[in-house]
Order: sequence, then structure tokens, then C-alpha cells
Amino acid sequence: MIQFDTEKPTIALFRALQLGDMLCAVPAMRALRHAFPQADIALIGLPWANTFVQRFNHYLNRHIAFPGYPGLPEQPFSENGWMTFVTTMQQEQFDCIIQMQGNGTIVNQMLQQLYAKQLAGFHRYDCQMDPQFFLEYPEEEHEVMRHLLLMKHLGVKDEGVQLEFPITEQEETTLHQVAPFVHDEPYVCIHPGSGSTARQWNPCYFAALGDYCAEHGYRVVLTGTPDETWITDYVANLMTHKPVNLAGKTGLGVVAALIKRAHLLIADCTGVSHIAAATQTPSIIISMDGEPHRWAPMNHSLHHVFDWTNNRSFTEVHNQLVNLVAMDTKENTLSKFAVFQSGAMGFIVE
Repeated sequence: MIQFDTEKPTIALFRALQLGDMLCAVPAMRALRHAFPQADIALIGLPWANTFVQRFNHYLNRHIAFPGYPGLPEQPFSENGWMTFVTTMQQEQFDCIIQMQGNGTIVNQMLQQLYAKQLAGFHRYDCQMDPQFFLEYPEEEHEVMRHLLLMKHLGVKDEGVQLEFPITEQEETTLHQVAPFVHDEPYVCIHPGSGSTARQWNPCYFAALGDYCAEHGYRVVLTGTPDETWITDYVANLMTHKPVNLAGKTGLGVVAALIKRAHLLIADCTGVSHIAAATQTPSIIISMDGEPHRWAPMNHSLHHVFDWTNNRSFTEVHNQLVNLVAMDTKENTLSKFAVFQSGAMGFIVE
């Protein structure tokens, strides 16, 4: 069990990865904050993660930009940046650095250079660290559970598996400005982009699903980053019914607010799939990496995941969409009837 001789320990979490990876670690961050409410908890992450820390400032106090390291592919290595980073970290002398990056074959030795009072995290079976503070990397576990198992190993109580994605009032206001229809019309979000073009589903398939939704009364909204406008434009041009293309026009928080109110998300990107899991928005997710057991949303009744590397059946995906649209239509009809019935009963009483 991890213990500190101060009421306000300094803890750094090393996880220099992208959005989907970060969101899967939020339940572990939540558990750590509950266990050490007075701690100064820093995230050592990629430069973009400063915005992640701002969004999750109820769990994280600050962001420390990671300058890269040989063998880690997420960003180019800067030797000068690395030396400055090492000097700064050594001066801080964190009470504990927790390695949440992976199995530790590269990063455990790297983190030893930072002179923390204690290191903890994952290690591989053939590169073992102190078993009191390190857990053998559980290869087959879901990414959420993997980090909760690490917290349990460190004596930190589990505070639930639910993902989170806080949305600000300003982001809600911006959403209403760029997409005023969200409060009045049913709509479906389609996110055809992915972190790698090698893991992108066929745009023709997205277009076909979008047209089916449009034909059944849903406005179709395409989302994506500025770098993904080419694929949203491609999908839009393939569709018979003109969608709303918001790719590159909104920030991440506005996209999350958009997904939160959507009747359905269709995507092949783990980042937005985890946002849908956090906002509890039904989804159809095409897994293009062959690891849905690690990255798919955990609520299988709400999120429908298809492992495209194992079964390339567009018919099965389309049939699932047909079923979801039918269920959604039925629920909306029953809801409208209940409102009408309630209003009618009130009229009779008066």
C-alpha cells in the first residue's frame, strides 16, 4: 500500500498519450483523488494534455509537459527539452511518480532518472520492479480496469468505472450558437475520422448509415478535427441527404456537448467513443484495431461494437442501426403519448 508521511503529498501520474487513452484513466484518477484529497497531483503528459488537466481540475492540480523520449512514438524527442525536464523534475522531488503509460519496458528506467522518493506503476513479467509498488501489466484487461487494478494494488479504493467528460457553460452556449437545432430536432452524430488513416472505416459505409438516419427523421451531423475535414467532406458528398458538417468548426468540449444530446453516435474513433460512454449516449462503434476487449465502451447494452478486423459485415452493422432507430422511434412515440395524456388529464381536472 502506498503511504505518505505528509498530509499533502506530491504525486505525479505519467501518461503521455492521446485523448481516448486519457479518458480511460479517469476512474483511476478519481479513485486516487478520493484517497488523497489534499494531494498535489500532477499529470506528466503530452503538450495537448494541458487542456485535459484544466477540464479535470477536480482530480488533477497541474500539467507537466513531457518532452518525449527515445522509443516512445507519441511525439518527437528533444534532447534539450529532456535535459530541462529532468532537471525540473529532480528539483521537485515528487513523493511518488505513478507510471500509467504501459508495461514499463522503456519508461520505468526512464522515470528512475527523475529522483522521485517513490516509483509505482506497471512492470512486465521479465522486467520486474518492487512488487510492493508495481503490478505486473495485465495484458488482457480492459483499459479502465487495468488502471483500477493498479490503484487496488496500491491500496486505493475503487470509486466506480464510469467515465466522465465535464462540459462547461461556455461550451454549452457555443453549441447552441453553432447548432441551434440540438434542442428541437432529433439528430445523429457521425464521426468518420480516426487517429490513423489505416484505422478508418470506409466513408461509403458512413454515408449509407447517415442516409438511413436522414430518411427516418434524424438530422445528420458530421464531426471531426480540422485535420479530418477531408473525410467529412468526402462522406457529405457521398450522401444523398445533405448533412450538417461541423468538422473543424468546434472545440472538443462543444463536440462532447453535441454528442451528449445526440440520439446516437456512429464512429470508428476511440476518443469520441469514450466521450459517448461518459455522456451515456448510445453508439455504434467500428473497432478497427482488433482490440475491442481493451478499448470498447463497457456498457454493451448502450454501445454496440463491431470488430471489423474479425468480421467485415456491413449488413450486421446496418441491421443494428435499423434496430436502434426502431427502438428510438418507439420510445419517442411513447414519450409524446405520455406528455399528451398528462396534458389531457390536467385539462379534464380543471
